[in-house]
Amino acid sequence: MAVGQDRGTGRQTDLRTKGLAGGSVGLLASVVLGISSIAPVYALTATLGPTVTEVGLQMPAVFLAGFLPMLLVAYAYRELNRVAPDCGTSFTWTTKAFNPYVGWLCGWGALLATVIVLSNLAGVAVSFFYLLLGEITGSESLATLGDDAVVNALTCVAFVALATWVTYRGVEATKRVQYVLVGFQMAVLLVFAVLALAKAGSAPRGIAFEFSWLDPTAITSFSAFTAGLSLSLFIYWGWDTCLTVNEETAGSARTPGRAALLTMLVIIVTYVGVAIVVQMYAGVGTEGTGLGNPDTSDNVFAALAGPVLGPGLAFLLFLAVVASSASSLQTTFLPTTRTMLAMGTYGALPQRLAEVHPRHRVPSTATLVAGAATAAFYVGMTIISENVLIDTIYALGLMICFYYGLTAYACVWYFRRELFRSPRDLVFKGVLPLLGALMLTAVFVQTAVDTLDPAYGSGSSVFGIGSVFVIGIGLLLLGVVLMFAWRARHPDFFRGRTLRVDTPSLVFDE
Repeated sequence: MAVGQDRGTGRQTDLRTKGLAGGSVGLLASVVLGISSIAPVYALTATLGPTVTEVGLQMPAVFLAGFLPMLLVAYAYRELNRVAPDCGTSFTWTTKAFNPYVGWLCGWGALLATVIVLSNLAGVAVSFFYLLLGEITGSESLATLGDDAVVNALTCVAFVALATWVTYRGVEATKRVQYVLVGFQMAVLLVFAVLALAKAGSAPRGIAFEFSWLDPTAITSFSAFTAGLSLSLFIYWGWDTCLTVNEETAGSARTPGRAALLTMLVIIVTYVGVAIVVQMYAGVGTEGTGLGNPDTSDNVFAALAGPVLGPGLAFLLFLAVVASSASSLQTTFLPTTRTMLAMGTYGALPQRLAEVHPRHRVPSTATLVAGAATAAFYVGMTIISENVLIDTIYALGLMICFYYGLTAYACVWYFRRELFRSPRDLVFKGVLPLLGALMLTAVFVQTAVDTLDPAYGSGSSVFGIGSVFVIGIGLLLLGVVLMFAWRARHPDFFRGRTLRVDTPSLVFDE
């Protein structure tokens, strides 16, 4: 039976309110939460080097190319949120557009991505925390303390526990923390970029800017392009946090979509600007401060902090990376817990996950589960092998393409009966989301093929198959097994009794 829509609220009538703190997030707070989840300072220091390794001088072009499918998918999120502002976002929308099985797997992909990112963010925060202490105290032994496996794991658990506690205190506490952390990291990044630009002309490896850096067609290898694109997709990932707090946002049908687009605009300007400036200052060489240096490629800002900011201010960049990764660690709990909350509410996961704290009005059980899962995943991967932990990060691109792509396809299918109602509907509900979905599908397929090669990632393999492929595809297939196991015990969700498939013939815009 088709599900109607309430003309007054624009909400699908089978969607359930979950007891979250409605009206707590405005447009500015939503944008700040989106920027925080993306973690621009952390993302840049982790990807500038690897991207240069793949595409050389075309790094800014790849950043631009990675922005395009994300922007197109953001339109899909905006349109779906207008008619169904539910904190389950991708899980809820793909369920209503396609069927409960697709919706469950989409939710699983989103949860996988966030748990992997949470553990990685915690690890980065730990590493830079000790680097910062070493920079302040001048102690080399303190700076390398994060390399000790036991110290690293214990500190990581402490960081995750702190982030869990702040998230548990409610979205108001989260907002206050993020205003400070996001403002600080963006200010330091601006100072760093200005000084790097000023010194580029006299830097030993400095090179002059050329507009050809912005031309993606100059990349001759399609595999290199998709590898670089996969990395650039990772650095944009997180903007959908603006949508996952939709039930807590004032003007839940429209504000989250606007916030997502504003977040993307701020981030693309930041990324391309910093990429150009850093490339002008450091060049793409494989020695010294060159961005292609394999010894520093995974932590570019650690190598450039001293030369660009000077010994007196270098610690600020280390502190900015700590702030960036720590703030993102905290806000990335939001999409994780809200997805769990929605899946618990509609019977796709245990009902305990649907519990909301009566005073703080946050997903109480889901927050604790997310924190425990993150800590356990990081410690477990660290114990098994550092290579396994590295390869889970590389596998993240597959999961991002998977659930973002499914959501974009869901937009086209959900609105298929009204695409030709107006030119606007055709463009924003059909053409743009479909193009974004096709781009992400192409990246997913090419990345899956490339990761079959053991040389991809850490160089590890399982029976001759690259471990990045085994981890990425294996975890998605694990979701299929878990889905059918859950269906055997709790079939109501899969029979459409809690969240029904619906393709409205008419959408009433506010």
